[in-house]
Amino acid sequence: MNIEHIGIALSFVAMLAWGMGDFFIQKSIRKLGDWEALFFVTLFGAILLAPFSYRNALSVLTVSGQPLLVMAVLCAVLFLAAILDFEALRVGKLSIVEPIWSFEVPVSAFLAFFILSERISVFQISLIVALLAGLAFVSIQGMHQLKKSIFERGAFIAFIGAILMGGANFFMGWSSRLSDPITANFITDLFVAVCSFAILLAQGKVSGLYSHLKNNKKIILFMSIPDKIAWVAFAFAMSLAPIGVVVALSESYIIIAVILGLAINREKLRTHQKWGLLAAVFSAILLAAITG
Repeated sequence: MNIEHIGIALSFVAMLAWGMGDFFIQKSIRKLGDWEALFFVTLFGAILLAPFSYRNALSVLTVSGQPLLVMAVLCAVLFLAAILDFEALRVGKLSIVEPIWSFEVPVSAFLAFFILSERISVFQISLIVALLAGLAFVSIQGMHQLKKSIFERGAFIAFIGAILMGGANFFMGWSSRLSDPITANFITDLFVAVCSFAILLAQGKVSGLYSHLKNNKKIILFMSIPDKIAWVAFAFAMSLAPIGVVVALSESYIIIAVILGLAINREKLRTHQKWGLLAAVFSAILLAAITG
């Protein structure tokens, strides 16, 4: 197994973790608030990763050059993208918001192509397009929902967030290659946690953080653990395999939600959703198989 195969395997780990984590992130946001949920999830990541990365983080932050510049852009873009994504989850429906986030894929691939000259084959591009089309068919139950989703609360916020998160994905991958994935995650978590805390302080909400933590330990952990597993696996994957391919496979966590719905809730799919699921699964497997 070469390093690209390891990267592809890790992208599936990120897919599975995000598939479980987004549900609890939405519940946490609606129970705690945007800034509170963002603070807890990033504080958890910063504390968890600090023992493994503080020395490398100090070297990145104290030496000027490309790694520091890329890390600074990553922190700023990820902070804005996270806020928009959290707000979209707060006001919108998960079934509407998640398909819109698929726009992260072309943004990340576009930046990787023009900035890093990272090229993927025409066949890989075709599979990525087929994968995204399949996910779109799975997510939309019919034309009525498609028309409704355009005007759904949170749809526009999710779209802008997807564009920014596509940029954040790319800079996370680039930063992970310039330093290392653990350090990239630690610095961004620390930055976002500090910014979130400052905003909560300005809003006079810091005093409520302890009670939120005390009363909502389980949901905060259920939100934070899979989210951090996903981001670390995602960063490692992008440091080993093409960014565009990794982002496309990681976005396939919609498949996990559909399969869980079928297995647990005995949900029924319409004909176009079945074809979409088949196309998405086949494209993801083939894309993973031919990469590397």
